[in-house]
Amino acid sequence: MPLRKRLRILAVSGLALFTVSASLPPASALTTRTHHPSGGGLSAVIRYTEYGIPHIVAKDYANLGFGNGWAQAADQVCTLADGFVTLRGERSRYFGPDAAPDGSLSSAAKNLSSDLYFRGVRASRTVEKLLKVPAPAGPSRASRELQRGWAAGYNAWLAQNRITDPACRGARWVTPVTALDVAVRSFSLSVLGGQGRAVDGITAAQPPAASPAPAPPSPSPSPGDAADAAARLLSTQNADMGSNAVAFRGSTTAGGRGLLLGNPHYPWQGGRRFWQSQQTIPGELNVAGGSLLGSPTMSIGHSANVAWSHTVATGVTLNLHQLTLDPADPTVYLVDGSPQRMARRTVSVAVRGGPDVTRVQWWTRYGPVVTSLGAGMPLPWTSSTAYALNDPNAVNLRTGDTSLGFSKARSTAGIVEALRRTQGLPWVNTIAADSSGHTLFSQSQVLPRITDDLAQRCSTPLGRATYAASGLAVLDGSRSDCALGSDPDAVQPGIFGPGRMPTVKDAPYVENSNDSAWLTNADAPLSGYERVFGTVATPRSMRTRGAVQDVSAMAGSGGLTVADLQRQQFANRAPAGDLAAADLARACAALPGGTTAGSKGAPVDVSAACAVLRDWDRKVDTGSRGALLFDRFWRRAVAVPAAELWKVPFSPADPVGTPRTLNTSAPGVLVALADAVAELRGAGIALDAPLGEHQSVLRGEGRIPIGGGTEALGIWNKTEGVWDAAAGGYTDISTGSSYIQAVGWDGGPCPVARTLLTYSQSSNPASPHYSDQTELYSGERWVTSRFCEKDIARSPALRVVRVHERR
Repeated sequence: MPLRKRLRILAVSGLALFTVSASLPPASALTTRTHHPSGGGLSAVIRYTEYGIPHIVAKDYANLGFGNGWAQAADQVCTLADGFVTLRGERSRYFGPDAAPDGSLSSAAKNLSSDLYFRGVRASRTVEKLLKVPAPAGPSRASRELQRGWAAGYNAWLAQNRITDPACRGARWVTPVTALDVAVRSFSLSVLGGQGRAVDGITAAQPPAASPAPAPPSPSPSPGDAADAAARLLSTQNADMGSNAVAFRGSTTAGGRGLLLGNPHYPWQGGRRFWQSQQTIPGELNVAGGSLLGSPTMSIGHSANVAWSHTVATGVTLNLHQLTLDPADPTVYLVDGSPQRMARRTVSVAVRGGPDVTRVQWWTRYGPVVTSLGAGMPLPWTSSTAYALNDPNAVNLRTGDTSLGFSKARSTAGIVEALRRTQGLPWVNTIAADSSGHTLFSQSQVLPRITDDLAQRCSTPLGRATYAASGLAVLDGSRSDCALGSDPDAVQPGIFGPGRMPTVKDAPYVENSNDSAWLTNADAPLSGYERVFGTVATPRSMRTRGAVQDVSAMAGSGGLTVADLQRQQFANRAPAGDLAAADLARACAALPGGTTAGSKGAPVDVSAACAVLRDWDRKVDTGSRGALLFDRFWRRAVAVPAAELWKVPFSPADPVGTPRTLNTSAPGVLVALADAVAELRGAGIALDAPLGEHQSVLRGEGRIPIGGGTEALGIWNKTEGVWDAAAGGYTDISTGSSYIQAVGWDGGPCPVARTLLTYSQSSNPASPHYSDQTELYSGERWVTSRFCEKDIARSPALRVVRVHERR
């Protein structure tokens, strides 16, 4: 009997039903297809199918974590190792203090500030303390066992394999990790929206220099400027992560069962890449999907009966407390007139080629003192005032348990229960569907308990401006009656409980594209939540408007199947083009002499652009001609204030249809066209060039054309390219569609699922899975999920590997 057939039979006959080793053939029969080191300790079986997707089976959580850590290391060891250097605060030691991290684990602008922050986390034993908190406020035993196993699996892969990826081959900074390192990675992701936004401001915060004579108080930041800066900083439309997701109720589908399309928009490089797998503990857990690198649990995925995805939410995960300082000592602040001394956290960082750098960080009852939130929002520490940052996710190590709860759920009700019980999601919404036809949207986040009443009573003048503009509260830290308080159903003090979360159950469709919960279902807008969750009756992004148009029409037509979800993913319709391209083409054609002035004042002949814009198919497929021209125009045009750009302003009564009608006479509109034409001509790019010839990624020695488009165009299939006109256009992708899944049920024993990992499973150029799914994505083709045992066994690419610790 052929080896491949024996492997299939063995896999089906026992692997998921009995012990991990029950289905394995003799070692002698697998010498060319398995890694089977001797010794005791943790172990798992990994069955690889097409595109390098591992199906990991183990007997318990520690062993499952082991298989997961091993398989992630095999695909992504360099990216993972680079992240662990960050988390140990050792970037300055290996790469120098002034280089920039990749931004995946914090906002730090330079290695030194990143190291100072993470060394501070280590010095304070922050994560060790959180690991000891009993569940549900702290992580469960299962979650801790997964982390322990993951570290052991990663280390075992390092010990038993040779690194071939040139990104870290032979590098001294690739070292074994501990379970604590894995937990710190989870912590860093939890605080991305809070302390992680303010790393530079936390590590730079120092009290004003002592002076023989008291200096006059410095003015607070301008409320107007701070409000604008906070709005830019906290806008989900400006973030490097976003997403779309939609769930359809059984009443809209062909078989009366639910459907889910998840389309997260995440970075294509670095530590926030997804990695695809199936994880199974027989009789306990069986789930497939995408995990963020370094995570032992499934971030987005599906089981036999329920599927879920996430979108980055509008909830503001931090707030500030404005401190009134003791005039005699700027490291003492007053609460109800009583002096409170700040805590000193002294941190030292090793620096390549120089002496260690030692700094002091300052902490209060509210959190760390911070002197900025991003470059645009300074928060000066003066002799009279300082600002402390409150981040409730800095005591949240429950994200893994929320993911585990989702993975074990059997319905959307189970998803709700996991959210209620664990309360671990820091910065995302949840959208889900199940095989019984139910749908769910929930903005269940760990948010500071900032009610509108509290903000009204306790906001400083700065806070009154920032709260209205962005949801960022700046509270009076000198008053104890301005404390955040607690909800009785919350698992930790100072956060909202599950009963306060914006939630929609069993609507015909629920959709989110990173706007607030208001238009989750446009037929029944959601309101009544606090400002910190997001806005109501305000303009929606172009992507939200296009998405709602699409999915509401789909729900109205009915009879939906997974194939309809696949078509929606690659519809590549440009809503901004539908609204503006025809008007722009007509204005272009009406220009005297076919010329208009560019931003430098010189006339530009745009006559050839008129027909290109008129004939553009209003899509961003790789073959779309005119898409690139409109894209380069639109990126400039959106700088025109909305009140001038559109003739019909936004109306809350028609939030999807407004604003509309391009105002081609507005200053800047035709200038944007002239500049776009001049730019393309200057780069030698034809105005009607197919998009895919100038939007691509390099893989090996060739380029793979990529469809999709930028945020401002409103594209569902979001693609944010890296523009280099001299090199021929968008020469790489920074963020965009990542782990995509379209999931439904047809009444059979297995879910109907199609998936895509757009940037492929491995970042190692030597891997056969470095570009295979990227090529599928380019061609708008999908991977058919192999979830059930019979389907795994039938894979023509089946490869069985048993991985084991050496002891």
